[in-house]
Amino acid sequence: MKIHAYLNFGGKAEEAMRFYAKVLGGKLSEVFRFSAMPKEEGFELTPEQQNLVMHGSLDFEDGQMIMASDRIAGMGPEPVDGNNFSLSVHPHSKQEADRIFNALAEGGTVTMPMADQFWGDYFGALTDRFGIGWMVNYSPVDSSPK
Repeated sequence: MKIHAYLNFGGKAEEAMRFYAKVLGGKLSEVFRFSAMPKEEGFELTPEQQNLVMHGSLDFEDGQMIMASDRIAGMGPEPVDGNNFSLSVHPHSKQEADRIFNALAEGGTVTMPMADQFWGDYFGALTDRFGIGWMVNYSPVDSSPK
């Protein structure tokens, strides 16, 4: 299992990730924009919102990474400087993902139930009873122990 930091920004995710790459090294390997998200009836994004980062990844040689996204109003809590992060857990099976998610959710608040996602992973998000944000992401492509 891997655990990575996941940072949330209010429109500055790409700028922040490019800055961290310059300072820390690593390679900005992924930048997916909200424009890639399937259209949902009743939920329209402005052109500016469509250009924001839905998911970015800064990869380091030792297998560590920092991931980030921009938060759009209405899609989760507003990011607040100092607590605008979550921990992202990457288990090696769907069963382990469900076990971890359900245990962390006890006494907490589920913000996105575990489900198969359009990007190909099995994903869910929650805030635990201690106020810590968690994302559980099982990827069948990256499920082998390292």
